[in-house]
Amino acid sequence: MAGEFLELLAREAALVEFERPVVAARTAGAPDLDDLERAKVLALRVRALLERRRRREEELSALYDTAGDLAGLRDVDAVLRAIVHRVRTLLGVDVSYLTLNDAERGDTYMRITDGSVAASFQQLRLPPGAGLGGLVALTGTPYATANYPTDPRFQHTTEIDEGVADEGLVAILGVPLRLGSAVIGVLFAANRAERPFAREEVALLSSLAAHAAVALDTARLLSETQTALAELSAANAVIQAHSESVERAADAHDRMTAVVLRGGGVDDVAADLVGVLDGALVVIDAQGRTVATAHTPGSAADLPDPAGVEAGEAVAASRSEGRSVRRDGLVIAAVVAGADNLGALLFRPGRTLTGADQRILERAAQITALLLLFRRTVADAEAQVRGDLLDDLISRPVREPDAVRSRAARLGLDVDAPYVVVAAGDDSGEGLRQRAASWARTFAANRRGLAVMLQGRVALLLPGEDPAGTAKLVAGELTRTLGQAVTAGGAGPARGAEGVAGAYREAGQCLDALIALGRAGSGACAGDLGFVGLLLGDGRDVAGFVRRAAGPVIDYDERRGTALIRTLEAYFEASGGLAKAAESLHVHVNTVTQRLDRVAQLLGDDWDQPSRVLDLQLALRLHRLR
Repeated sequence: MAGEFLELLAREAALVEFERPVVAARTAGAPDLDDLERAKVLALRVRALLERRRRREEELSALYDTAGDLAGLRDVDAVLRAIVHRVRTLLGVDVSYLTLNDAERGDTYMRITDGSVAASFQQLRLPPGAGLGGLVALTGTPYATANYPTDPRFQHTTEIDEGVADEGLVAILGVPLRLGSAVIGVLFAANRAERPFAREEVALLSSLAAHAAVALDTARLLSETQTALAELSAANAVIQAHSESVERAADAHDRMTAVVLRGGGVDDVAADLVGVLDGALVVIDAQGRTVATAHTPGSAADLPDPAGVEAGEAVAASRSEGRSVRRDGLVIAAVVAGADNLGALLFRPGRTLTGADQRILERAAQITALLLLFRRTVADAEAQVRGDLLDDLISRPVREPDAVRSRAARLGLDVDAPYVVVAAGDDSGEGLRQRAASWARTFAANRRGLAVMLQGRVALLLPGEDPAGTAKLVAGELTRTLGQAVTAGGAGPARGAEGVAGAYREAGQCLDALIALGRAGSGACAGDLGFVGLLLGDGRDVAGFVRRAAGPVIDYDERRGTALIRTLEAYFEASGGLAKAAESLHVHVNTVTQRLDRVAQLLGDDWDQPSRVLDLQLALRLHRLR
């Protein structure tokens, strides 16, 4: 029963659903209600912990996004609007807004609102100390109220109260925007119904307020810098051109760095580069194969053809000189990591490149090298380690189980927990392509499992207890990925390192049987194949086969003392003749008909179809022998 709570946790069920297993057990008179109650309490604690972590992840993600906005700050209003909107979303309030102090008038005015509908509220100005916001601006201390209109702690004014009433606000939380020791404004979260604000919400709002203060200060500094640059540029055109180049290079660097930080790839770096430099770009690897291409929309530059360029000589020259080189209208920058040649950027400019432009291209080559090296190193190392372990478990006897268990644990796999083994392949006889191995490694790693390519087939070891379902999932995903029918056989669940080899043999035999039976593109385990699965499975689970084929009928006879099993045997012995079966049973034909109707209710209307009759007859014979 405790497993039901795990399923509820896995699908993020509502709180009320956690009572159902207890209610069901109490109704059934189960003896272990105390254990079930404890399991429910633990499950609810885990759910609450997961919910808090999800909430924390959302908050950290919002703070990270805000920091990213600040890193590329160009429009302070856009950043402030994003911060105010995140306040409303994260705290789940009806209205959020930001006010700033007006040094000339000595009061506080509205700068940004989100969710507001009242014009009078959006135009409010708060005298120092008046209202909740005026008090926060004056004291620099956060204040919160569950019901502002009735809260006597604040200095109420007619204008403020009317604006708050027009907006329909009740609960308000305000925190100061600080720059050093100075308060420059207030960030608010407000609700149109009573609600308390938790300490964590105050802390989150304070963090966002700190980002908003940084945005304002950064905008001020940026404005001052731009003003200074404009004055210098008016005096000296050369300095202006140089400043523009520096800013352009910095922008390109920021954009490409942001691509790396958000997990982008070579394609994203290439697209960002041509967004800065007008032209067409081709990225090649160390073997001269195209890795990525990008083209500025509307540019007259054609994509470079790596085959039509002396790329080898040009890349070698770029690598030896440590900078980009020009060849036949192209600018070529080597992509290197130490002494390791990883490829090159081939760029055909749509306009004349400046020295700063070439440095942008060279910086893009460095970032591309980092991405390629990281991707290759991580993929090669992890795939090799995980693949080697599964290969050893399948191909070699397990002589030191403890050592294997420790080795698997370092990869995040518990071989003593239930697992299934899947063998996937096609019926072409040529084996699956390398793309299948790459997919399998990613699929297994995401599920804390193992994958390896063996003799043209993909072998996977995955935590779980459903070999048939897992095999169907693998077959479907691989078929879509490769664009060809891929079949998968599953085996298990099994435990222990010693069982992997046997499970893989059974999965492989199941795969061969599916292909031989014309079921290419499907997934199944031995238990799904009827008597064929009985022959394939290493465990020879006769009882399980009988149970799957005829279990409901056997149970019915045992509970009610009926003769459905005997009736089926007589029916099959009479080759489906009702009269002959009735005669052998010494009953009326109508009795035989009624019994067979009951069988149909228990086994399904297709029980007498050829696809099931053979399994049913064999199950009846095995049942009688047992």
